[in-house]
Amino acid sequence: MQRRYLPSIAWLTAFEAVARLNSVTDAAAELDLSQGAVSRMIQKLEDQLNVQLFLRIKKRLVLTPQGAAYANDIRGALSTISNSSFSLATNPDGGTLELAILPAFGTHWLAPRLADFLAKHPGVSINLSTRILPFDFAKERFHAAIHFGEDDWLGSQSLKLMDENTVPVIAPRFVDHSGIVDAKTFETIPLLSLRTRPDDWASWFAAQGSCFLPSSRMEFDQFAAMRQAAISGAGAALMPSYLVENDLEEGRLATVENAVNSSKGAYYLVWPETLKDYPPLVKLRAWIS
Repeated sequence: MQRRYLPSIAWLTAFEAVARLNSVTDAAAELDLSQGAVSRMIQKLEDQLNVQLFLRIKKRLVLTPQGAAYANDIRGALSTISNSSFSLATNPDGGTLELAILPAFGTHWLAPRLADFLAKHPGVSINLSTRILPFDFAKERFHAAIHFGEDDWLGSQSLKLMDENTVPVIAPRFVDHSGIVDAKTFETIPLLSLRTRPDDWASWFAAQGSCFLPSSRMEFDQFAAMRQAAISGAGAALMPSYLVENDLEEGRLATVENAVNSSKGAYYLVWPETLKDYPPLVKLRAWIS
């Protein structure tokens, strides 16, 4: 952080009040300061930034375009600081955790377990947002994220949650009278593929000792839609086992017994190094591990 560009909170508060009220007098009354004190704060802020924030027109201050844009940004930042301070003062053992989740994992594995976490930590609230690909923590609001693949998220620390076990599934109508499902069965069925995992089927067939090379596939961007397509008989899908356990038990889908797992990754909770001691995140790590 370049501290020479980090003005005093008092100056920023005075600037925001004048910008919002269009009056030094009204801003001074709101802040319980003298008009001279408010004017001096505005002048010091302009001197530090080396930018004119107001035009002085007939004893009135009028925002410049640069000042108007700055006021909009500062208003949001001051609101964040105020809300965070209020939350800490009224709930010192809690706080809000902004968590980025993968759609399927968040919906089917994490969300059903969150009631237990919230019951054990009533002061903590969690906001969940979907992200499919890694992002830069420095440019996002998230305190942590669920990541699939290798433990390779730059600038972060991590906690391994579990390895992914993928299973090939088909609708029961594809199973012949023998009731046997093997790798050969899948060579004659349309294949469904996740867009972010284009090589999964080739890896799976190779792991089974098959030389079959998949060609055209129907692609999906999320597991939920691909699972439903498999259930409806559109083709075969490679699915994480935790997503289709109930479907297999209740006969909506069938799979190969004793197939060799060909998954290429695991699920991790990751967080930026700078937030490793953030209280809600510490509580989540202890609960989820």
